[in-house]
Amino acid sequence: MKPLRLFLFLSISSVWMACENKPETTQEPQAAADVAVTGEEAFNISRTDIYTPVRLYTNVELLKEEERKMIPLLIKAAQVMDGLFWKEAYSGDRDEFLAGITDERLKRFANINYGPWDRLDDNKPFIEGVGEKPLGANFYPEDMTKDEFDGWKSDVKKSLYTMVRRDSTGHLKTIYYHKYFETEVKEAAGYLRQAAAITTNPTLKYYLDLRADALETDRYNPSDIAWLALEDNVLDIVIGPIENYEDHLYGYKAAHEAYVLVKDVVWSRRLDKYKELLPRLQAELPCDTKYKQDEIGGNAQLNAYDVIYYAGDCNSGSKTIAVNLPNDEQIQQEFGTRRSQLKNAMKAKYDKILLPIADMLIADDQRQHITFDAFFGNTMFHEVAHGLGIKNTVNGKGTVRESLKDQASALEEGKADILGLWMVYKLYEWGELEDGELMDNYVTFLAGIFRSVRFGASSAHGKANMLRFNYFKENGAFEKDPATGKYRVNKDKMTKAMTSLSALILQLQGEGDYEGVIALMDEKGAIFSELASDLERLNEGGIPVDVVFEQGLSVLGLE
Repeated sequence: MKPLRLFLFLSISSVWMACENKPETTQEPQAAADVAVTGEEAFNISRTDIYTPVRLYTNVELLKEEERKMIPLLIKAAQVMDGLFWKEAYSGDRDEFLAGITDERLKRFANINYGPWDRLDDNKPFIEGVGEKPLGANFYPEDMTKDEFDGWKSDVKKSLYTMVRRDSTGHLKTIYYHKYFETEVKEAAGYLRQAAAITTNPTLKYYLDLRADALETDRYNPSDIAWLALEDNVLDIVIGPIENYEDHLYGYKAAHEAYVLVKDVVWSRRLDKYKELLPRLQAELPCDTKYKQDEIGGNAQLNAYDVIYYAGDCNSGSKTIAVNLPNDEQIQQEFGTRRSQLKNAMKAKYDKILLPIADMLIADDQRQHITFDAFFGNTMFHEVAHGLGIKNTVNGKGTVRESLKDQASALEEGKADILGLWMVYKLYEWGELEDGELMDNYVTFLAGIFRSVRFGASSAHGKANMLRFNYFKENGAFEKDPATGKYRVNKDKMTKAMTSLSALILQLQGEGDYEGVIALMDEKGAIFSELASDLERLNEGGIPVDVVFEQGLSVLGLE
């Protein structure tokens, strides 16, 4: 769920078959060999400065010797995922493409975006000679039409783990990732097995070995379940084809990524108490009973981490600061999920982006309600909210994800944001949250909308924030002072708007109402003139849009 790109991880396909063919490349590279900086009228080079650098660090001296030995292997495995994501996002040759860019600022920008399209500006091309980004990225042939795909008889064409290509006769075919990327996944699996051989933690060893097997077979369920059963591990890695944000055509295909994580044991213990409240929260969701019939798994976990390496999908454009995994609906119901808060990355965004935004756009008399604890809580409960609600439609349309297709990701992020805030409201009402006050979360949430909406319409999180901003505005949840240009939260109206929007989204998901979601997004999922002028103020004020990481062994002091 990128982002926030808050954003996270994937379901396993219900059908697994042997791969149909060996990999072959049928797409033409996208102007890889002859690239140049676009003219100033097409691309402002100063846009390359919208990302501010952040060092990803944790105190490795607190780790065991075996854990310090494992980190280089886990990072190597993550770096393989980085290369795979390039191949999924861009059909040309990465090295040739980057070598053709002579301007170092532009080359850095291309690396951040994993290709020639600006992810935080609706995927507009910033390289001369490059056309629009294919909606299906490189998961499908560029010349494939939706009618062709929809009429194609294939049991695995919707699988999360298949590339769609053409055979020698020009007909569509599928190739499983473990065959299409055979060399790379075997290399990554080897690193995971080497790390497994080092650890003395039996559950971590079991998970790493199973995850290595998963990369080589595209059978991810066993390793997802093993990951949920991890015990007493400080070092962790999330790796593989996870989220489907990159597939804007159908939302079917998962993209490769990795996080290397170090658990913050103290903060994780602070969060542990909330998992016991999840069944009660599910029962009291503000919607019709039929839209909350799912039971919450008994193994729900809330943990905080320092993330020490990002790779692939989660590292592209806006950076994820919390994840909720696994995404598979059946696993969620039977085994629960783990909601992981990436505390060091979260704190960096709070300090470098959210606080300056609040100074510029939040009313002075409500500025004291901007707090890191509220930002952390809103982010955490966003991830918790991914596990609430309904996973299968009530009218036989299949899963919510299947029925809402390309609209599923943006609506799910919208649900998680708004339902997470509703959860905070309920926890204060029940006396389960004692530090701070509800207005802290409301005002910090409003500032967070301005932060995330800057990710643009190509981001599921950005689009979800546009929807929420416009809905809140229509319902008087906030007001803007014309004299100062700053916003003030109306507490009572915020509560009403939050509750009604939660109910609306849960209904749309439960009914699998694809046309209804499109209509809602067309009406409210856009940046209108007033918000556009506010965002321009942020840009003119030099406030970065997001972060880019300085990471690796040298940053950690392990070289």
